[in-house]
Amino acid sequence: MGMNMMEMIMQAAGGQAPQQIGSQFGLDQQQSQSAFAALLPAISTGLKQNAGTPQGLAGLLSALQDGNHDQFLDNPANLSHQEVINEGNGVLGHLFGSKDVSRAVAGHAAEKSGVSADILKKMLPMVAMMAMGSLNKQTRGAGLFDQGQDGGGLQGMIAQMAMQQLTGGSQTKGGLGGLLGGLLGGGARKQQVQMQRQASSAHQQGLGVLGKMLDADGDGSSMDDILGMLMNRR
Repeated sequence: MGMNMMEMIMQAAGGQAPQQIGSQFGLDQQQSQSAFAALLPAISTGLKQNAGTPQGLAGLLSALQDGNHDQFLDNPANLSHQEVINEGNGVLGHLFGSKDVSRAVAGHAAEKSGVSADILKKMLPMVAMMAMGSLNKQTRGAGLFDQGQDGGGLQGMIAQMAMQQLTGGSQTKGGLGGLLGGLLGGGARKQQVQMQRQASSAHQQGLGVLGKMLDADGDGSSMDDILGMLMNRR
């Protein structure tokens, strides 16, 4: 694949994206780049954890397809709009689960970057939207949303399999579905196993498309542990 998330964001807008955002908080170029480098691993880890199930990956791909996040790579000034900040906070809420985790992430990033935690907390939703923009551009370039023969492409396959896992397949425990399941016996179980394998295959294929971007954050392994502990405390 192409560039990873850190590279895409650092090179966005002719390499001026971090500075354009950081200058809003009185940061110089070096401080802005340090802030991004300290915050991105947490967001990357949150995205990896969120995409760890077919349901989570299907939700992420749906958000990427429905949004227009790649605009922020070309026009980072748009990140200062309140509605964009609100959307970024929504992304953070989905990834981290609570404001306490976001505050802890900002505190950890402050220790690494030397930028105050208060500024980093305000930058977090903007950085989250930049992260979504980089994923948006990469997934479109990789053809994840291309229409296949069934009209859904890989994204549609992942969403379908995620729904099947949530509902336990097409059968229900009671009523006609349960009766037919009992009559079909091994045949129904075989079909369920096949669907689970298909779900796993589609999920792994989708993760393969995103893997390089989400792993190449420069601090992935340590942030996996740190963010895991923070989220377990919420």
